[in-house]
Amino acid sequence: MASQANFEEDSQKQAAVGHWRTLMPSKGSKEEPETGCQDAGGVDETQSTEQLNVSRLRSSSVEIREKGSEFLKEELHKAQKELKLKDKECERLSKVREQLEQELEELTASLFEIDMLQAEVTALKTLVITSTPSSPNRELHPQLQSPSKAVFRKGHGRNKSTSSAMVSAASQNVTPEPVSHECKEVDSILFAEFQAWKESPTLDKSCSFLDRIYREDVGPCLDFTKQELSELVRVAVEQNTLTIEPVASQTLPVVKVSAEECGGPKKCALSGLPRTCKHRIMLGDSGNYYYISPSCRARITAVCNFFTYIRYIQQGLVRQDVELMYWEVMRLRREMSLAKLGFYPSEM
Repeated sequence: MASQANFEEDSQKQAAVGHWRTLMPSKGSKEEPETGCQDAGGVDETQSTEQLNVSRLRSSSVEIREKGSEFLKEELHKAQKELKLKDKECERLSKVREQLEQELEELTASLFEIDMLQAEVTALKTLVITSTPSSPNRELHPQLQSPSKAVFRKGHGRNKSTSSAMVSAASQNVTPEPVSHECKEVDSILFAEFQAWKESPTLDKSCSFLDRIYREDVGPCLDFTKQELSELVRVAVEQNTLTIEPVASQTLPVVKVSAEECGGPKKCALSGLPRTCKHRIMLGDSGNYYYISPSCRARITAVCNFFTYIRYIQQGLVRQDVELMYWEVMRLRREMSLAKLGFYPSEM
């Protein structure tokens, strides 16, 4: 009986395993397809919104870019107009400057010619005054000369500037031109140095031409007892910032400095010696005046005349033969040599 019962149980278990059952979809499995459809629809809507936002951003970006481009074009146009106006203004100012420079050069040349003309007239007056009925000047009256002396003399005559033509035209009745009795001979070394400097004129004292003149003339001529003030005077002369005026015309206020430094009407500030000072100097725009003796004034004036002439040559204002310019430089050097030795005109 027990074995039969076991056999029946085994048969039931085998029948239970081999039995087919119809599987119905669960409630959860039915909702999954619906949920999937809903998720797909939400993604599409999100993508559409994002695309719309992107398109809006793109359109607004393009609009901003176009407006920015228009603004930049307008600004560029304004800047170009301003540049054109500035270019025209610069061109106008450049023309004004060129005109002023030309007028300044012409004025400087005119003043230089006037100075030379005054020197010529003074020399001519001196020759005329020395000719009197009792003692006629034979140079001015060639008819009084012997036939051998009346012949035109060759040699280096008196230096003439471009203004000397005016003197010659005004004195056509006075012929021939007075000939200096002084003999002159060109020094080959000095002339070669001057020619080399004339090819490229400069105020640099390192060149051989100016170096020699500084050592032999300018330096000794401006070497005064008061060394510190002497150096200031030399610098002012080189920079063309030194002013000389008569003591009587005291139109500017005098800055108070020590009496030893400024000197006074009875004491020279450069030599330190008791001298009657008829002139005073000012260095640049310092406002300090220094009283100087006639001898010191002659020395400073001689150096200033030399620098003025070589500046004129450098600026192209002197249109003479190179030999005439050389002799004018030698004359100015002689004036410096005489001044440094203590010789000066009596009117100083």
